[in-house]
Amino acid sequence: MSKKTDKLKSEFDEKLREGHASSPLEERDIQDEYGRDEREKLDVDIAYSKTIPVIEEQLHVDKEVRDTGNVRVAKEVHRDQVDLDLPIIHEEAEIERVKVNQYVDTPPPPVRYEGDKMIIPVLKEVLVVEKRLLVVEEIHVTKRRTAEPNTEHVELLREEIRVERKRSNPDERPR
Repeated sequence: MSKKTDKLKSEFDEKLREGHASSPLEERDIQDEYGRDEREKLDVDIAYSKTIPVIEEQLHVDKEVRDTGNVRVAKEVHRDQVDLDLPIIHEEAEIERVKVNQYVDTPPPPVRYEGDKMIIPVLKEVLVVEKRLLVVEEIHVTKRRTAEPNTEHVELLREEIRVERKRSNPDERPR
């Protein structure tokens, strides 16, 4: 310890024994190791100021791209044979000539229908003292719809995709 500190301590002990209420700091000029008065350090209103550094932390973030492996994509085309039953529909016309030989008073009779049958009158002009229309015959046309079973072999394409991942470093986890 320094001589000043020993001296202070002894004076402080002496004052305590006497029962004096004041401290040796109030009555003595005591200086610290920088030559400043100790009482000034205790006084808040003094002109002494100490520089306190203000610290700010900053963060710098960076990223890097790493090759962790590669991916191979393969596509396979499968050909499946499928049998389809598709009916082929076609229409046939059956033509029947029916002799009528009747005279008509009106201009040509219209085409008429009886069920699936279409009746087309065929006219002929006949020279008579008076001119009349004679229905010589009618043509009856009947439509029939038939379906024949037909099997076609059709090729259908189906694609399948496989993805294989190859890592360059087996210890690295995929991202």
